[in-house]
Amino acid sequence: MTAVEVDNVTFRYGDRPVLSSVSVVVEDGEFLGLVGPNGSGKSTLLELVLGLHKPDQGKVRLFGQPPQEGRKGGRIGYVAQDATAVSGIPVTVREIVSAGRSSHLGFGFTGKEDRRAVERALETVGIANLADRRVSRLSGGQQQRTFIARALAVEAEILVLDEPTVGVDAESREEFYDLLHNLNGNGLTVILVEHDIGVVTEHADRIACLNKTLYFHGNADEFEASGVLTDAYGANQRRLHHDHD
Repeated sequence: MTAVEVDNVTFRYGDRPVLSSVSVVVEDGEFLGLVGPNGSGKSTLLELVLGLHKPDQGKVRLFGQPPQEGRKGGRIGYVAQDATAVSGIPVTVREIVSAGRSSHLGFGFTGKEDRRAVERALETVGIANLADRRVSRLSGGQQQRTFIARALAVEAEILVLDEPTVGVDAESREEFYDLLHNLNGNGLTVILVEHDIGVVTEHADRIACLNKTLYFHGNADEFEASGVLTDAYGANQRRLHHDHD
């Protein structure tokens, strides 16, 4: 199944072009790393996938549907760059994870299965022992695990992360990406925006390199050998062929 389809998408903020003729396909169970220099349109592309904006041209589909329909029922979980901004609020880990499920189910969040789903999510990301601790007392890595658990509690099929380890120490970063690798190995589709090219090529199966237009879309092991980093990050830019196999 195709999880995400971005087809020839162009988007502008007013008169400022942000994305031009971008096409990316993410298959079910894939781990896609999205890279590019600052201001290249990576976060905007995620927002289009989430249905927060509509493209000026082209189309975006989640599970073959418009994003607003495809994301219903918590099928897509999103961890933003500033997700840990809530860490100053006096709430516990379990409360944040439970809120993620109830925000999708509303008044339906009342049964034992809902509570079991929250506990399973906490266990899956390895923070069940921290469930009653205030988020403000957690490390950066533990806070990010909390927000991944929040997405997993609604049994999301796609996890979208926008530079999730900013401000997280090196050891916690490694543990965090090991967790993502394991989740992906168990069938969760992952779309990751990350500025650290080494991390992306180590963990992602596929790479999309973006700088307003698409410079590369293909296998991670072909990415560094392609020479695309010079093109996308430097002054001499050219578009590269991308495949969807």
